Amino acid sequence: MSSDFEAYEQDFGTLTAEVTNKIGRIPKLSGEEKTQLVLNVDKQLEEVRELLEQMDLEVREIPIQSRAMYNSRLKSYKQEVEKLEKDFKRSRIAYSDEVRNELLGDDASSSENQLIKLREERAHLLDNTEKLERSSRRLEAGYQIAVETEQVGQEILTNLHGDREKIQRARERLRETDANLGKSSRILTGMLRRIIQNRILVFALGAIILLTIILAIYFNVRGH
Repeated sequence: MSSDFEAYEQDFGTLTAEVTNKIGRIPKLSGEEKTQLVLNVDKQLEEVRELLEQMDLEVREIPIQSRAMYNSRLKSYKQEVEKLEKDFKRSRIAYSDEVRNELLGDDASSSENQLIKLREERAHLLDNTEKLERSSRRLEAGYQIAVETEQVGQEILTNLHGDREKIQRARERLRETDANLGKSSRILTGMLRRIIQNRILVFALGAIILLTIILAIYFNVRGH
């Protein structure tokens, strides 16, 4: 797992170096050339964010005893990306002196305040856009958690339903067993009663036979 993380680190370093270089070039450009570079940097920043997500997933798979070090590195990378995003937003509204003069011509000095005001308004708008994007990502993450929670809850309910059916079947078998035991108990009780009755009859017959023998012996002796 750590080897995968380090591979992502190498890609991250290469990509962020390219982004940093391009961000520095943006204020020096204007028109279509600047627009294309801005779109290119925006795409690369998205790739950087995807790399961070991959690294985050890799860190979760690393054993707990080694995870703290990778979490620290990942945190520093996230801070680096946040700085890049801020620099990128500033570069989109920034102009080099050469470009500013080209855009404003001879009225550069008189329009400086308007440009500063426009820059501040755009910066404020970009900050609001950034806040909306962060809120959107948090909402998306919250929605994802809710979906996963719902899935887990559904699995738990399914398992509980299955367990309930097993318990019901076990209860039915228990009732059947109890009924069979009751029937067996009645049969055994009847058999025991008959055995006792038979023993009483045997004792009675034995007593009668013994009494008959005694009487026969008595009368025989008395006759002599």
